[in-house]
Amino acid sequence: MQLPHWDLTNIFPSLESPEFEKGFARVVAQIRALKELFDAHKIERTENAVTDAKSVRTFDTVIAQYNATLDELNTLFAYISSFVTTDSRNTLAQAKYSELQQHNVTLSKLGTRFVAWLGSLDVDALIQNSETARQHEYALHRAKIEAQHLMSPPEEELAVELGVTGGSAWGKLHGNVSSQIMVNVELDGETRVLPMSAVRNLAYEPRREVRERAYHAELAAWQEHAIPLAAALNSIKGQVNTLTKRRGWASALDEAIHDAAIDRQTLDAMMTAAHESFPNFRRYLYAKARALNLKQLAFYDIFAPLGEGTRVWEFDDARDFILTQFGTYSNKMQELARRAFDERWIDAEPRLGKRDGAFCMSVRGEESRVLSNFKPAYGGMSTLAHELGHAYHNLVKAERTPIQKSTPMTLAETASIFCETIVREAALREANGAERLAILEASLEGSCQVVVDISSRFLFESRVFDGRVARELSVDELNALMLDAQKETYGDGLDAEQLHPFMWAVKPHYYSAERSFYNFPYMFGLLFGLGLYARYQADPNEFKKGYDDLLSSTGMADAATLASRFGIEIRTPDFWRASLGIIGKEIERFEEAVK
Repeated sequence: MQLPHWDLTNIFPSLESPEFEKGFARVVAQIRALKELFDAHKIERTENAVTDAKSVRTFDTVIAQYNATLDELNTLFAYISSFVTTDSRNTLAQAKYSELQQHNVTLSKLGTRFVAWLGSLDVDALIQNSETARQHEYALHRAKIEAQHLMSPPEEELAVELGVTGGSAWGKLHGNVSSQIMVNVELDGETRVLPMSAVRNLAYEPRREVRERAYHAELAAWQEHAIPLAAALNSIKGQVNTLTKRRGWASALDEAIHDAAIDRQTLDAMMTAAHESFPNFRRYLYAKARALNLKQLAFYDIFAPLGEGTRVWEFDDARDFILTQFGTYSNKMQELARRAFDERWIDAEPRLGKRDGAFCMSVRGEESRVLSNFKPAYGGMSTLAHELGHAYHNLVKAERTPIQKSTPMTLAETASIFCETIVREAALREANGAERLAILEASLEGSCQVVVDISSRFLFESRVFDGRVARELSVDELNALMLDAQKETYGDGLDAEQLHPFMWAVKPHYYSAERSFYNFPYMFGLLFGLGLYARYQADPNEFKKGYDDLLSSTGMADAATLASRFGIEIRTPDFWRASLGIIGKEIERFEEAVK
């Protein structure tokens, strides 16, 4: 069947339409007007600034226009991104995206000026005398901290301008190169040329010889394109190292922890519990090897399906199941999913030029768009449920301002993990035999990726940042760092001779100068989401009273404060051990099913 492509014609008819040109021009005019407002009111770092009635009025005026501009810009970026991420060869979309990035430089400079200005004020006095400030209290206190880590205004302006041709350009290069790689792979006696995303999907192929051929073909293709990708990674990490030092952060990790709205104590507690859980995950990997009649898993066996004759989840089957199970939680959640399917918010077909993986992006108001590379298996359905969880999160945040909606990565996975868990538990209740084994395996496969593989990515990125202080790292050195990290985390759960040295080239998360350590927040999200689901099971009615409010507040309080609403203490390992214990129980069920 033809899988759906998303539809954004309710925003603009096309990139070539007069409506789009007017919308683009309107956003550019809004940014220009916001700059004029900033200049008129001298919104910038100010020595001996007085927080009086005038500055309160100025704040109210400025933040209202700033939020309105951010709203319009988000919609325009989302619209153009819908073309870039589904066809990187679309030259018009790429040109418009680049053009908008240039205008966004101006807005980024204004954002830095706004933070610097707030750092000059007494934000407590501002909050006391402005209702709007009270509504943005958390953001104002964070701005006060961030203002202490700003370079001089000219340096910050230069950093923003150079970012477009620096980190952002290198990240764009990775996206363009990786999405257009064509791979020669032998299948059924003939050599075929497939997009990289399609070759990576062969990791889910039941036949081991196909998975192995795809794995070797994939590694060869990454090797062929490794030099520009290594240059991109080195340049981005070098830029981040330079700026974090100049801004007074102890390290890129310290800045990432601040961005994640947690503290080092929380990160250490979670990572301690994660490392303690590695032996359990290796038990899962041993059991999967037994199920596949293998002595030990190779990297290309990680995603191998288990069981013959298991259910095929066509897209329509996935749709119906998700709608039914979301409805068991609430009509609101079910109707959100129904809109996503009926109004074509989802782009599900894998194809050349389309970005690998899956994501959800907020478009405007209650609307989101979901990208997936759907495969007709439980994992494809589960991924849809996960991304629709993000869409539900966007729905309940819709009434917030853009500044209030700014959710850290640690909390961004809360709703998606919750929705994915609802669907998984329902699928397990309906399944038996081979299908039950397959669902348990898909769940543990995901958990293993988020705990074990994410830990390897965290180790790798930490070491790249450390090494990049002295010099650029070669392709061979990057490969060696990746292999070392995989050996430390997977241990003997995988064949040490058949790992994946090029995972640094695969994952786009490494290629952002604005967001480093795009890894540990996923682990936080999984374990926090599981902990919340356990509380939902214990008392559904009481849980529902506070859940939507928590989701709508994820940009308005730090993680520890929000967790405390449900009696969760995240700064000690106990909570994380309890969530990992839920996964441990699944591993026991899996081992029993394998027997």
